[in-house]
Amino acid sequence: MERNSSLWRSLTEEHPVCITWKQEAEGAIYHLASILFVVGFMGGSGFYGLLYVFSLLGLGFLCSAVWAWVDVCAADIFSWNFVLFVICFMQFVHIAYQVHSITFAREFQVLYSSLFQPLGISLPVFRMIALSSEVVTLEKEHCYAMQGKTSIDKLSLLVSGRIRVTADGEFLHYIFPFQFLDSPEWDSLRPTEEGIFQVTLTAETDCRYVSWRRKKLYLLFAQHRDISRLFSVLIGNDIADKLYALNDRVYVGKRCHCDIRLPNFYHMSSPEIRRPPLTEHLWNSRRYCDK
Repeated sequence: MERNSSLWRSLTEEHPVCITWKQEAEGAIYHLASILFVVGFMGGSGFYGLLYVFSLLGLGFLCSAVWAWVDVCAADIFSWNFVLFVICFMQFVHIAYQVHSITFAREFQVLYSSLFQPLGISLPVFRMIALSSEVVTLEKEHCYAMQGKTSIDKLSLLVSGRIRVTADGEFLHYIFPFQFLDSPEWDSLRPTEEGIFQVTLTAETDCRYVSWRRKKLYLLFAQHRDISRLFSVLIGNDIADKLYALNDRVYVGKRCHCDIRLPNFYHMSSPEIRRPPLTEHLWNSRRYCDK
């Protein structure tokens, strides 16, 4: 215990620079500035995180400047803290102007708040995505794509309305808002390949969708890998939703139901192809009935 007290005495009373230490604590303004610094450095990333950081840091430097002017009476401490306060204030105004200047059409606002914002996509990133696209209106009973005729040259995301998907005149499933119109076609082709739609997409109501041209979107992916990964996740999830929608409509006989994700589903859809005995056994073992 005596050793600890002697160490403390050597650090305080016998210090070569600080011969005497102040006994009283600093005023409330100094402690308020310290609290603002601590809370300010807990801010996150993105525009709103920067607004949070610079606002609290600016207030902290302002309190430090007031403390230096009133309590310490030191011109140099006051000058530095006031300059830092001005810098934080200018940064805050600049970022606030950027956030205010990022405005979108109504479709993009709905798309961002419903799909991209819950995924943590910042406004600047979404702005790059939006600038590469266009909003298109599709009237009722007009076709977005026709089976065997329309080329696959874009990727579209439905914002409002409902799209009916058919193949050879038979209904497959619906496409609802915030689902891609052509995610299976997009995923089936490489960037250098070309193809045509194998289904017909018809608007059941007046629709609005956001569309990206294929070449422009691939260029955006090449420049921003995070956007490429984002679309890969969105497209994969959309394809899975479409598979489940199709799965609910595939029936064998009256009550038996088949899962289209099974690798031998195409044998059922093509009855002229004869299945080998092993495949026949797997098919019968994986089929189930709704009881």
